[in-house]
Amino acid sequence: MWLHEQRGSMLPYGAPDQRTMYTPDRIAIEKVDGSVVSERLAPRDSFAGHQMDTPWDALHRAYFSGYARWTYLTTPFLLAGDGVHVEETEPWKEDGETWRVLRAWFPGSIETHSRVQDFFFDDSLMLRRHDYQVNIAGGFPAAQLTSEHVSVDGISLPTKRRAYTRGPDRRPILDLLMVAMDISDVKFS
Repeated sequence: MWLHEQRGSMLPYGAPDQRTMYTPDRIAIEKVDGSVVSERLAPRDSFAGHQMDTPWDALHRAYFSGYARWTYLTTPFLLAGDGVHVEETEPWKEDGETWRVLRAWFPGSIETHSRVQDFFFDDSLMLRRHDYQVNIAGGFPAAQLTSEHVSVDGISLPTKRRAYTRGPDRRPILDLLMVAMDISDVKFS
């Protein structure tokens, strides 16, 4: 993932010699030599009319993974980005802890889950939860729980992320796991 521009790549993807190349305007599956296997321009438009249970093809999954991972791996730097407005809201109590909540409003120039998202931080300022609407899938509410933080080059990030559908009480519905992501072998360059 690139920090200063919305761009990313994931290797392998679909085959050992394939990768994704993500920007907001294009998603592609390429061979490692750069030859294009498949691509989609204006990829967000391909989600028009999608709901939570609408099937996705490989390019849909690659686009979602591209913008989602970019959002996750650039936080908290993303929250200080151009056009992002952040305010602290009411604290949140979960499992006997009180977390501080930052609400972020993202400009239309940033592709992400939804324009308004909440980020929950514990007493040591570690990200513990991230709430948003999954707009490309009908706007269903999600709560992503984060844990197992590591420090890489002095930067702390969660290596375990679990996204669940969120109930009307804002609590994650733990029986409805949507995405599980484990990150390892992290390095910055």
